Amino acid sequence: MMSKDEIRHRIWERMTEEKVGRFPFPLTNRIPNFKGAEKAASLFADQTVYQDAEVIKVNPDAPQLPLRQRVLADGKVLLIPTPRLRAGFIMIRPEWIPAGEERKAASIKHMKTYGKEISLRDLPKIDLIVAGSVAVHRDGRRIGKGEGYSDREYAILRELGQSAMPVVTTVHSYQVVEDDLPRAEFDLTLDWIITEKEVIETHTPYRKPEGILWNQVSGEEREAMPVLQEIWDITHAEN
Repeated sequence: MMSKDEIRHRIWERMTEEKVGRFPFPLTNRIPNFKGAEKAASLFADQTVYQDAEVIKVNPDAPQLPLRQRVLADGKVLLIPTPRLRAGFIMIRPEWIPAGEERKAASIKHMKTYGKEISLRDLPKIDLIVAGSVAVHRDGRRIGKGEGYSDREYAILRELGQSAMPVVTTVHSYQVVEDDLPRAEFDLTLDWIITEKEVIETHTPYRKPEGILWNQVSGEEREAMPVLQEIWDITHAEN
């Protein structure tokens, strides 16, 4: 079995060689942006699971900008995690956005101008989560860029009492692989994979995190992601 890092580098190299990636470059060590990201967003917006959602959390990476824009244009509430979750989440409500400025509002550069930081205690019920991916399997397994934030964010939301939420990713078709992807118990799995060509409902057999595995959280991780200590204080105060 190839390691996660070997698979990541193979994907980054192929997308670069085939010229299907796009700014920002290099693609290495990123959730790679790709040609066709707008088409993938449009294909997903046609699905009932998207249309029924009112509050959607979307990762802040470049290939998901078209989907963040679409969320606001469709009158839905957008949640964007801040870097390393140091400030929790930015919430942007569609009524806060002047017509025609949805793309600007959904950009990382301007999201704080149009939205506001929201405390973990005040998060609304989230209906759908979008996670960035480097490589995915049709059975729902995914590999991110290696920092584990999508996995941790989902676990955090479940720890705070959010119900299980469907998870989707938008990727280039080259990122859908047949490799036996390594998977740990805390890894987030996908219910939907959307490429520039097709919609894949994974019917994944793998369970998603139901909360934070505190015995696997190091002191260094708590220091790098202070929100973890806040969650510990919230959940243990309630207990």
